Amino acid sequence: MSAPEPYFDDGTVTLYLGDCREVLPKLGLQPDSCVADPPYGETASEWDCWPDGWVDAVAKALPSSASLWCYGSARLFMDRLGDFAGWRFHQEALWVKRNGTGPGQSDRLTRIHEWAYHWYRGRWSDIHHEWERERATSNRGGDVVRKAARAAEHQRAGRASTWQDDGMRQPRSVVYLIDAPSVRNRKRHPDEKPLATVIPLVRECTPLGGLVLDPFAGSGSTLDAARQCGRRSVGIEKNERYAEAAAKRLSQPVLEAS
Repeated sequence: MSAPEPYFDDGTVTLYLGDCREVLPKLGLQPDSCVADPPYGETASEWDCWPDGWVDAVAKALPSSASLWCYGSARLFMDRLGDFAGWRFHQEALWVKRNGTGPGQSDRLTRIHEWAYHWYRGRWSDIHHEWERERATSNRGGDVVRKAARAAEHQRAGRASTWQDDGMRQPRSVVYLIDAPSVRNRKRHPDEKPLATVIPLVRECTPLGGLVLDPFAGSGSTLDAARQCGRRSVGIEKNERYAEAAAKRLSQPVLEAS
């Protein structure tokens, strides 16, 4: 089974044209992780059709201990839970949009958010995790040292009860993932994600220099995010129109996340 020729390849980012379920078995990849934004199957748009079997195709390409970040809605994950059999759900991040999705409707809420669900398999301790810490919103930090706390009797002797506040904190699950600039007026794909929503997910699950897989490359947001934070990436896109837009985008110098 011969591997297809890349549609785009610059040594760090590789893009293939085709259906991920057909292309993946031919590539012999060893990616560290996957960040996917599949069609949700929730609209009448021609491109918005859930590809049955894509999770299994990705699972066969990933190592036994691996992460899969997947964008979607709560409805999608409830309807498609069986597709993620063999994976454990661990955490989620919420992207709050500046604008709602579609025109307002009188019989339902205007949806202004999307989820990114984190699935994993294998041992949690064997999987790469790297959230970029963010600055605390309070004025406290720097040289502030907490007072020693009274240790409970059951705590082991010598356990540290003081800590140095460096003014940084672990990011929260609603990072307004991430109150990101809108791409509405310059979209290259109808469901394009702002880079600022993708970079944290790529960094979280993929080691520096590691390889992240995107089976639904679209306009190349995940591939662009990977090169922004020093990761390699492989993407697959079924629609040549979007693959062409992604290749054009990835041919440009790395720009500030947007």
